[in-house]
Amino acid sequence: MICYEVPLRVFGKTYNGQPLMYAALAAQKQYNAIYLTNVYCDDTLRERLVAGFERAGKKLNMGKSCVRFKHASDLPLDTIGSIVAATSVEQFVAFYQASRGRTYR
Repeated sequence: MICYEVPLRVFGKTYNGQPLMYAALAAQKQYNAIYLTNVYCDDTLRERLVAGFERAGKKLNMGKSCVRFKHASDLPLDTIGSIVAATSVEQFVAFYQASRGRTYR
């Protein structure tokens, strides 16, 4: 899995001591997958992703943050790129902190 993450030097107070995964690309047995964790955190981004697939005439096969596909041509790459770029590191860390229900300093 190719993983893009928030380095521990930027935000190291994670529940398991591992960097926060922002996005990832993985090869599974039956399909490939892009993990867009910012979509899981933000319903507006999820709606943009769904709309992007509809505009491109492509089928969306998605879990909570996982977009499954067989070939790169199955993806609206411009939409995927804009979704990845839509959330800054600071916003992503804020989503994480809110999800954990703690106050961080």
